[in-house]
Amino acid sequence: MEEIILVSNESGIRIDAWLCGKVKDYSRSYIQKLINDGMILVNGKPVKSNYKIKQNDEILARIPEPQVLDVVAEDIDVPILYEDEHIIVVDKPKGMVVHPAAGNYSGTLVNALLKHCGTNLSNINGIIRPGIVHRIDKDTSGVLVVAKSNAAHEGLSEKLKDHDIERVYIAVVHGIIREDYGKIDAPIGRHPVDRKKMAVNTKNGRRAVTRFKVLERFKDATYIEATLETGRTHQIRVHMSYIGFPIIGDTVYGRKNDIYNINGQALHAKKLGFVHPIKGEYMEFESPLPEYFKELLEKLRKS
Repeated sequence: MEEIILVSNESGIRIDAWLCGKVKDYSRSYIQKLINDGMILVNGKPVKSNYKIKQNDEILARIPEPQVLDVVAEDIDVPILYEDEHIIVVDKPKGMVVHPAAGNYSGTLVNALLKHCGTNLSNINGIIRPGIVHRIDKDTSGVLVVAKSNAAHEGLSEKLKDHDIERVYIAVVHGIIREDYGKIDAPIGRHPVDRKKMAVNTKNGRRAVTRFKVLERFKDATYIEATLETGRTHQIRVHMSYIGFPIIGDTVYGRKNDIYNINGQALHAKKLGFVHPIKGEYMEFESPLPEYFKELLEKLRKS
């Protein structure tokens, strides 16, 4: 473990921001993680990230040795839409989990990326989630950006935090939405009873905003495009269910008597647009409509 001892000659600056300026090789989010883990001490005591340093504070930063990745690389074919030394943009197939978790340590996007990129993935999110800046659900297909360098990871994280990444999805929902456009502004948090689910939660939820427009209407279903202004867990699925139009195939937030049998929700991450975190140029990527989605639309059109 590396130990860095510093003495401040300034005051009134947040400890995480101050350390970022002094310890150049580590991102602010990583510094914040060290603070939360009790690895940063001020005058011998742990502090919070918003602690403001004082003149002559003695700061001890204990930085663990990098851990060797113990998630197994696997030869899994994942379409790559773009790649450079800082980022890789992939088209995640339906049914693939983004990163390993308890009981599911193989067959994930991370396993595939480790085979393709080796150790050239950012380590900010640790061994289990190297390179992962944002996620889409197992049964949601579509475009996803992954960070290869820590600098890119930090930049993308800031853009997500500031809502500077355009994320457009398409979905097919139960019921006929009469309005051509809509906006759902309802906070999302953990379900008060079932902790495995999310829900609109006005007491403990965080602000969540989804905009949608109708693309096509069917007998008892609607094809929509949804744009995220925020990025809460299961946001589109929760919001559409909340307003009475759950996504077809959604076994968690959808109808119990779903007749379409598509094995997972009809939700696809169609477009991702952002300014490259290192090169500074705007980039936009689109994932083509997957076969399962085409088949569902064709079935609905025929009915």
